[in-house]
Amino acid sequence: MGATIQETRSTCPYCGVGCGVIIETRNQQIVGVRGDTDHPANRGRLCSKGSTLHLSAASEVQAQVRLLQPLHRLERNTTPQAIGWDAALDLAAARVGDIIARDGPDAMGFYVSGQLLTEDYYVFNKLVKGLIGSNNIDSNSRLCMSSAVAGYKQSFGADAPPACYEDIEQTDCLFIAGSNTAFAHPVLFRRVEDARKARPDMKVIVVDPRRTETAHTADLHLAIQPGSDVMLFHGMLHLMLWEGWTRPAYIEAHTEGFEALRAVVREATPERVSRICGISEADLLTATRWFACSPATLSMYCQGLNQSTSGTAKNTALINLHLAAGQLGRVGAGPFSLTGQPNAMGGREVGGMANLLSAHRDLSNAQHRAEVAALWGVERVPSAPGKTAVEMFEAAADGQIKGLWIACTNPAQSMPDQTTVRAALRRAEFVVVQEAYLSASTCDFADLVLPASTWGEKEGTVTNSERRISRVRAAIPAPGLARPDWRIASDFGQRLASRLGRPELLPYDTPESIWNEHRASTLGRDLDIGGLSYQLLDHAGPQQWPYPAGASTGRQRLYEDGVFPTPSGRARFVATHYRPPAEPRDARYPFSLNTGRLRDQWHGMTRTGTVARLMGHAPEPSIALNAQDIRRLGLADGQLVHVTSRRASVILPVQPAPEVALTQAFIPMHWGSETLGGRSTGATGASGINSLTLSAFCPDSKQPELKHAAVKILAAELPWSYLAMAWIDAGRVLAVREALRHEMPAFDFASCVVFGRERQGVQLRAAAYEPVDPEVLDRIEAWLGMSGDAAIRYSDQRRARSRVMRLSGANDAERLDAFVLAGDASAQIWIRPLLLDQGQTRGLRRLLLATGSRTPLEPATRSRQICTCLDVKEDAVLTCAAGLLGDEETRLSGLQSRLRCGTQCGSCVPELRRLLRQGAPTPA
Repeated sequence: MGATIQETRSTCPYCGVGCGVIIETRNQQIVGVRGDTDHPANRGRLCSKGSTLHLSAASEVQAQVRLLQPLHRLERNTTPQAIGWDAALDLAAARVGDIIARDGPDAMGFYVSGQLLTEDYYVFNKLVKGLIGSNNIDSNSRLCMSSAVAGYKQSFGADAPPACYEDIEQTDCLFIAGSNTAFAHPVLFRRVEDARKARPDMKVIVVDPRRTETAHTADLHLAIQPGSDVMLFHGMLHLMLWEGWTRPAYIEAHTEGFEALRAVVREATPERVSRICGISEADLLTATRWFACSPATLSMYCQGLNQSTSGTAKNTALINLHLAAGQLGRVGAGPFSLTGQPNAMGGREVGGMANLLSAHRDLSNAQHRAEVAALWGVERVPSAPGKTAVEMFEAAADGQIKGLWIACTNPAQSMPDQTTVRAALRRAEFVVVQEAYLSASTCDFADLVLPASTWGEKEGTVTNSERRISRVRAAIPAPGLARPDWRIASDFGQRLASRLGRPELLPYDTPESIWNEHRASTLGRDLDIGGLSYQLLDHAGPQQWPYPAGASTGRQRLYEDGVFPTPSGRARFVATHYRPPAEPRDARYPFSLNTGRLRDQWHGMTRTGTVARLMGHAPEPSIALNAQDIRRLGLADGQLVHVTSRRASVILPVQPAPEVALTQAFIPMHWGSETLGGRSTGATGASGINSLTLSAFCPDSKQPELKHAAVKILAAELPWSYLAMAWIDAGRVLAVREALRHEMPAFDFASCVVFGRERQGVQLRAAAYEPVDPEVLDRIEAWLGMSGDAAIRYSDQRRARSRVMRLSGANDAERLDAFVLAGDASAQIWIRPLLLDQGQTRGLRRLLLATGSRTPLEPATRSRQICTCLDVKEDAVLTCAAGLLGDEETRLSGLQSRLRCGTQCGSCVPELRRLLRQGAPTPA
């Protein structure tokens, strides 16, 4: 018998829903994961990403992509060498100490992550602001939630979401703005679906330029023009005033600044709003009536509001509607920002950003600085705001910042304007990357790479979107020499303190000792957690803040008494004027580019991209356009196009998408240089989707406008095409992918991804203006196991075309295991399905190498995958649905009963509902 399965309760490391998970281990290996039915955030549910966590933690995955020991690169663009921890930390302290001694503390920049635990965050914040004496620490939460932070602080006086998840079940009107919740927060969307079943009269309004899966489920979809949210919200308030739908008594008793706002929204007439936002006046009136007149209205919003040069204004304009209608501080009502990352909230709590201090203190407040200095035992905390994310990398590119320390984030993929970011990484004298995965592209720029532990190996806490603190627990030891992030920062800080001749400030030996100090910093603050402890969290489960000493439970909702943490005790109406996006489209750049999430992927895919089955729903990079725009441009489905902004150009295949409006385009945010590249990226080496986006940011939150860029789209005439696909042993597939990633710059366009389910493989799709160096092709074939006698081949050197096939088995059992089509990849129409379906190749050996126009097999159209858990395709869903009768709920139940799709994680249910309403399937 095998070893007994051990179980460990922990929290999912992906989005801000904060789902509880139970990790199953055997022999110190993670072998399974399931949702924790006792966790109030998810009640046992997990999405497609969370339910496959154990696959990303499998030992064969870790062996191929994990960073297992410190690495030192003696010179840039050389292979790093392994060194010990003592040598690595001594080197880091010496190099950082020299920079500080020569150029001052502000010559260093620290860029951390909303995926760090609260304890990690706290140590980094204290290290930089207390020990080094600089505020140059910022987080990738700057790209995620800083506009929501600034909006809450301007309107309410504190960064505190006032609602909770249970309000979803109690609301009468759900107003979703700038969030494809069905994809970005799938488990939360399950609660929306449940609420609609239980409350059939509940209204759902979705504000989004795209007709997303979330919008498909709405009673009213406001498909506004990109970036016009402020005008929409002002127009709604204009109508509320006109129709008498405000609550004057609430405004009078609990708010201030309304008259100034009234003057601003006076000009937001229905006619003007309709013209600017691109919606009908009738829909504007309906949305306003439902929002203002429903007994309880809850709004949920995310990056569509936050990632904008008007991000703070969008947040406050929406909060204005809640204040004017009295829609907050009670059950089912309030403005609820959805956190993008698992611990963006925790990072805000400990002040882990350039303009914040511990426990929601403001850096600009002298008393707050003095309180933190006293807590830490330092003379002072510097008063000058630090460089925020965009500013930090711009300063490094300009030579102001000499050293960069990057922890648990991948700015060479996720930051906007990659040309500037990569220039910063190259120019900085000393770059440290503290990371779990060596495959993250930022590691390519590091002088020193430090191995960090990750999910399943760490101890600490995180805080989710509803202010709920959950424990994160280690189920297995960290592999190799990997260490917890807090330990790395603390060990480095001890050496640096000695070098700088300063007191030791980081004497921690456990995560709990850090958390206890953080707890002490919150006493008397809005997020007071004086009544919480590790022991209570372990015994009673996750808890919401505030939870002061003497409390028996946390507070579900804030501001129920109408008193706000402002000097006057009143909420503030914020009067801001509408401003269009920073880079509106014009005749040269006529398309508005929107970026967003895929259902089954997370951020830069450093973790999710290792799980082949998660690639089935969206298997390759592409740009989505309206079919009319594709026809107008004279393009064909799947054709390669140049997508060009004022900063860079990227080549992608085009895909028709009915959810995308005319003159708009959509590209998922996840595709970085790890999966997408080529010579078209230019001399700077900038690649991936964020080479297109711009670094202009909101003046209040400093959050960049990642959701909008002006682009032009032109056909890419690349006559030499290339496609290589191979089934690979599970123990090698990611290593092969990484090797092929480094071959992508040889082509003008290239994408490299994994595929498969029970079997796994690697696909490299590429194209070029001219034939590629044969040595490159030989290396690719060698990695795919197709060298020498291991494959059959055909080559036409004059036409620069070749085919290579690797077969396995014999006679009737012979199968195609790998192929390369170089120079002309048109035969993929029948060869690719043959490999994917693992069909027999009997009688096809010669035809596999034949280059004529004949197609020996009927091309097999592979339908899109809908259900990741059970690999159910769109054609199967539509075929089954055609024979089902009854209303939508009855037909959905029939689909789930017959095909079982939507019965596991449930992430595909919104798409199943959409398919029940539509016609023929679309090819993948």
